[in-house]
Amino acid sequence: MTGIESADVIVVGAGIIGAACAEALSAAGLRVLVVDRRAPADATTASGEGDVLVSDKPPGPRLDLGRESLRRWPRLLDRLREELGDRLGDVEWDPTGGLAVATTGESAESLAAFAARQREAGLRVEDLDPHRARELEPLLTADLTAAARYPDDARLQPVPAATAMLAAVRARGGEVRGGVEATGLVTSDSGAAVGVRRSTDGMPCGAVVNACGPWAGRFSIAAGAPIDVVPRHGTVLVTAPLPERVRHKVYDCGYVEAVSGVEGGVRTSPVVESTRSGSVLIGSSRRFTGFDDNLEVSELRALARGAVRLFPALARATVMSAYGGFRPWTPDRLPVIGADPRVPGLWHAAGHEGAGIGLAAATGRLLADLFTGAEPAVDPRPYRVDRPEIMMEVGP
Repeated sequence: MTGIESADVIVVGAGIIGAACAEALSAAGLRVLVVDRRAPADATTASGEGDVLVSDKPPGPRLDLGRESLRRWPRLLDRLREELGDRLGDVEWDPTGGLAVATTGESAESLAAFAARQREAGLRVEDLDPHRARELEPLLTADLTAAARYPDDARLQPVPAATAMLAAVRARGGEVRGGVEATGLVTSDSGAAVGVRRSTDGMPCGAVVNACGPWAGRFSIAAGAPIDVVPRHGTVLVTAPLPERVRHKVYDCGYVEAVSGVEGGVRTSPVVESTRSGSVLIGSSRRFTGFDDNLEVSELRALARGAVRLFPALARATVMSAYGGFRPWTPDRLPVIGADPRVPGLWHAAGHEGAGIGLAAATGRLLADLFTGAEPAVDPRPYRVDRPEIMMEVGP
């Protein structure tokens, strides 16, 4: 093994969650090696829209982690900029705010009730009438019945953000290696993780972090400590630049229910936002397909129809491309963050589904705090590995 002879921690997975964990661990003074079977940030992270949202999360552990991550992201980027200088690149941190909208009387009532619960939890939410909403977003449909603005929602470019965190790991003496497929663990006589196994040899370390995203379930099985994380496919349309931008991330208030559902088939709900270039990103869809990443024409049509329903001007837009990616789903829709009680030295940071980019900053910090024994900023118990919904039986 060249480079680090024996890392304190090997992080398996170089997407944004693995990068955030590696960055936080290296900032705590640990020697970190990050490995990925592909290039860094080349899978789920590259297929994300870059959302850092609190608006789509009901009060509870998911919102707690989202609020902490939203607080940490700007500070983390500032620190990386000071440390790395020009190597940080432009992550396009945009505190654009979010806008949830309703187009029927029934959905307006649901939106008001959801916003009220969030406001009671301390979130900043502005109730808007249709006239005020269209002042903020002139391209919105005239069929609007209600809207809620979330001024704290933001977005960033996920690949540059992950790349910057990995650059910091390297600058602190760690390593990042693409093209390295981890096939399991090397364990001691007592069953503790003391390395990562690959096809040719093992890489020694003091601990292993499973940050494999949608593949976290597969790796956990290979590691002898299965957790219930499975892939859920999502698709995004990209238009040519438009003369007028969509100013917020705008989504139908049915989006939260759509992504929460577990029924079979495709679930879609319109989500629309502009990039700095003027292109429009159109989502959102969810379907369970295993690791089949084929795009479905019916799904693309449903996304387009939903977007035009909210923004009629998009009927004249040209769709330049469509891309899909896997999101790591868990049965209780909460990520898994912490030590695995079955295998000493094995840790997990996975299961964020479509919110991994937004939750990454807090996830990395929480895992590093638990690892080093520091006081965590959020209660770690809801994300523990040994909850019944997550921890699966070890096979024979």
